[in-house]
Amino acid sequence: MMDLYESQRQMRNMRKAAMQRGVVAILDVGSSKISCLVLRFDGTGDLGEEGEIGSLAGQSQFRVIGAATTRSRGVRFGEIHAMQETERAIRTALQGAQKMAGIRVDHVIACFAGADPRSYGLDAQVDLDGQAVDEQDVARALAACDVPDYGVGREVLHAQPVNFALDHRSGLSDPRGQLGNALSVDMHMLTVDGSAVQHLAHCIKRCDLELAGIASSAYVSGIAALVEDEQELGAACIDLGGGATGVSIFIKKHMIFADTVRMGGDHVTGDISMGLQVPMSMAERIKTMHGGVHATGMDDREMIEIGGDTGDFEHDRRTASRAEVIGIMRPRVEEILEEVRARLDAAGFDHLPSQQIVLTGGGSQIPGLDGLASKILGQQVRLGRPLRVHGLPQVATGPSFASVVGLTLFAAHPQDEWWDFDIPAERYPNRSLKRAVRWFRDNW
Repeated sequence: MMDLYESQRQMRNMRKAAMQRGVVAILDVGSSKISCLVLRFDGTGDLGEEGEIGSLAGQSQFRVIGAATTRSRGVRFGEIHAMQETERAIRTALQGAQKMAGIRVDHVIACFAGADPRSYGLDAQVDLDGQAVDEQDVARALAACDVPDYGVGREVLHAQPVNFALDHRSGLSDPRGQLGNALSVDMHMLTVDGSAVQHLAHCIKRCDLELAGIASSAYVSGIAALVEDEQELGAACIDLGGGATGVSIFIKKHMIFADTVRMGGDHVTGDISMGLQVPMSMAERIKTMHGGVHATGMDDREMIEIGGDTGDFEHDRRTASRAEVIGIMRPRVEEILEEVRARLDAAGFDHLPSQQIVLTGGGSQIPGLDGLASKILGQQVRLGRPLRVHGLPQVATGPSFASVVGLTLFAAHPQDEWWDFDIPAERYPNRSLKRAVRWFRDNW
């Protein structure tokens, strides 16, 4: 774990150096597409005075000067399966963004889905003897957390203090400078499969880039798609991607749970391909142009041309009704939403004061999905798109770009993480078998 602690500190220092230099690349490695944005940090005018964006935006710090996207290759379920193909796709997206920006980029901050994330709630308390809380006291409190035995081959991706309590006053976001006798901390820790992180880091290194930060797609999608009231009162963000569906829960502007369902829009496309006996490219077009989850009487009469290049005249002139396509799509979409419901139930989502659910990602654009989701997940469901970043190219303002836009906010305004504090090596916690506490069920 010390290796990970040090590597995260190195990445954070690298990110600061890249921002001082003025340019950094943002990379979303997805199963269906790879997106790249180039940011320039130049302290341009503060847009907050116009009331257009909230305090989380950091719009005054950066602007997007390059953007590109390409079809993903070599990525399945949000994880890299073919290194050379993924490397080629990353290079293509990066070169397109660099060409638009007219500048070369050396540092990149990346996010990815999948990798079997698991959430843990940790807590600890340290004595202060009536002194003012300083940086070292926060570090001592974080070091006192009992880290559960999360298994061999797994790595800690995020470890964020989400709540501080000073004596009997809970709900503090930053206790530094306040007086008290006992400091308590609640921390959310997210672990992922270590090999997925290593593959991504190795792939980026092969592209002659320095990795200056790494994040979970479920986390950054929530940052982008949830409005500030939802982040404060409690909400879940469902990021329906191509190969995986990310689930994240926020409260008090902090993520307290994340998970992934290993199904997404590509599985719906695959079902159409098998059901209608058409190639994947044709199935994707049919899903985009004619897809849906609610059939009406008119859909039986709306016929869809299913072309082909087989040379068989009869086979290439087939048609299918839109009702037939919806009949193929709906069971898979219901299966994905049922899996999401199971993840939310396991996380104790029902115990939060607000049960708002926001759907984002490319898969959320299926017509009628919000209505179906409200039946399966709960009444308060809305469709979300990236917020708080202005000046994006038109193509990057849709729900399918929630991850990459959220990653720009993560880069500009990173939340405090475990490795931001100077925890002494001898106090760095060993793994214990103590069961992780689902603290938010009791504390919120």
